[in-house]
Amino acid sequence: MNGETSELSTPAAAGGTDNPTGVPLGALLAFAAAQAVPVVRAIRDEQLGAPTPCAEYDVRDLVNHLFHVVVEFQALAAKESADFSATPDYVGRGDGWRERFAEEADGLVAAWSAPGAEEGTTGAMGLPAATVGAMVLLDLTVHAWDLARATGQEFGAAYDQEAAYDQESGRGDGAAGVGGARVLEALHAAVAGMAPTARSMGMFGDPVPVRDGASALERLLAATGRDPGPRG
Repeated sequence: MNGETSELSTPAAAGGTDNPTGVPLGALLAFAAAQAVPVVRAIRDEQLGAPTPCAEYDVRDLVNHLFHVVVEFQALAAKESADFSATPDYVGRGDGWRERFAEEADGLVAAWSAPGAEEGTTGAMGLPAATVGAMVLLDLTVHAWDLARATGQEFGAAYDQEAAYDQESGRGDGAAGVGGARVLEALHAAVAGMAPTARSMGMFGDPVPVRDGASALERLLAATGRDPGPRG
């Protein structure tokens, strides 16, 4: 997921992770999807060949990668097998790919909101389902930032939100039912758990220094090897 490789979604990259927020993964994913979908929708055709912070991916490649992650992790939520051996060209399937991405993002949220999705194990390596869910939450968040950075879009203001979340009702007072600060809290815990393995496999770069007063999103990006500073 750094400037050299972005395959965080490879299951071997994960260590054990715990979600310290108490907020169900489906609610966290709903917030992340609500930030990612507008970024994808705003990508112009002429930007598809632009470079991204993931050095081996241009915008088109990264959209296809994220699209595939969103599709295949729905199967993992249902304890079914997923196939990451090849990435289809979703962008090449016609002009409706932006709306199809939005539909699949809704499907991802629904899949991980289903009863039992976070329980047990899933995937060929039998990882804890909660760990696998944290992986797709991280991909959806960080790759949305990658695409925004690559296409000149602003991204991240919503992640400063604080919002209460009511466990009984499953509702909160933030966008998509939960504030971005809760998403970042969960992701910082996830990255702390998976970073040693991810770095040893080249999936995270070395941490990047951040400015004093850096936001939680900037610190998360830096922990994955990205430079969240101003565009050069």
